[in-house]
Amino acid sequence: MRTRQPTTTLDDQPVPVRVKLAAAWTSFMFLYAYVDILGFFTPGIVEDILDGKVFEFDLSQTFSTTALTLMAVPIFMVVLSATLPARANRIANLVVASLYVPVTVFNVAGGFWLYFYGLGVVLELIVLALIVRYAWTWPRTVSTASMAAGPDRELGRPDARRVSAHPGRG
Repeated sequence: MRTRQPTTTLDDQPVPVRVKLAAAWTSFMFLYAYVDILGFFTPGIVEDILDGKVFEFDLSQTFSTTALTLMAVPIFMVVLSATLPARANRIANLVVASLYVPVTVFNVAGGFWLYFYGLGVVLELIVLALIVRYAWTWPRTVSTASMAAGPDRELGRPDARRVSAHPGRG
């Protein structure tokens, strides 16, 4: 005979914006690297690399430094998303994610396998869109200085009690 277990609901705690951003940059970094790594299995790529070419670029210290820089930015964004003060964090994420959209789209230009590279770019763009959304909708709080001046007057509404980062939800 089975003992009946009480029905419980899992505790679904909110995830802080910093954690969402760090996780999204980590995902972006893995997608970016994994697409490049799997790209080595495209016929002719390794031969081109051995001949000193990547897409239309000569393999050189400049190329390698640029590639490292392009990979280092998302890596540092993981750390910066977890450590920067909120205002700087929000701005950095909005700017960097926006700058990576054209970089990401350009990466499909060198792809011989359009479905593979296209999927990689679409997935990376989805992650970048999430980063922009998380940063754009960063929750706000009412400062104690404005509360001392009176929340109703500060917010310009009668009987205002709180500010929501999500319009229409209070």
